[in-house]
Amino acid sequence: MSDFIQSSFDDFSILYEDEHYVAINKPTGILVHKTKISEDTVFVLQLLRDQLGQRIYPVHRLDRATSGVLIFGKTSEAASLLGQQFQSKDVQKTYWAVIRGFVEDVATIDYALLTEDRKKRQEAVTHYKRLLQVELPYAVGRYATARYSLVEVQTETGRRHQIRRHFSHLRHPIIGDRRHGDVKHNKFFANDLRIDRLLLHARSLKWKHPFSQKVEHIKAPIDLLFQKALSLINQK
Repeated sequence: MSDFIQSSFDDFSILYEDEHYVAINKPTGILVHKTKISEDTVFVLQLLRDQLGQRIYPVHRLDRATSGVLIFGKTSEAASLLGQQFQSKDVQKTYWAVIRGFVEDVATIDYALLTEDRKKRQEAVTHYKRLLQVELPYAVGRYATARYSLVEVQTETGRRHQIRRHFSHLRHPIIGDRRHGDVKHNKFFANDLRIDRLLLHARSLKWKHPFSQKVEHIKAPIDLLFQKALSLINQK
């Protein structure tokens, strides 16, 4: 787990590119495209278009604070064809997350989530396995020590903030999650450890190329702050 990159909004790291698709390692802290409620003036879609010198079309999205593999089509047809695989759940998405506390080795979170208008619940299923865990000698909350785990996550469904909300539901929120997380542990990471980001990373995408029919597996290295967090958790 020693591979890492330094995130930058200047030039995106290209993970995969052919005549139909381009995949980047999205940094934390930037929206994929403009939204009605955001006042942001810089977006991945705009910057990557300028970097490549051509139009691109979103296939899926990542939250502003989430880093990792993000793929675009170079034509609307290419984006639509691959987008159908996302809709039909034929794309294998794998994430890494640093969470508060210790969890089981392997488990599934099957917990329906409220829609944005909070009028109904939608099925939501998240699978995870624990990769690392550590108990640090810091009294962050009411206990004399602080426990953290690195988990590898795969989702069956694609609800808004699904991973963040599911681990919050388990009382094991993702570190750096300002909306669904633990304020004391977020402050500890940001102020004491100088790790001020959501520790959620889209580690890989496995998908079948709609034109070549070849199975592609794209992996995204972690940035320096995430690497710093893992070095703490990976203590022997």
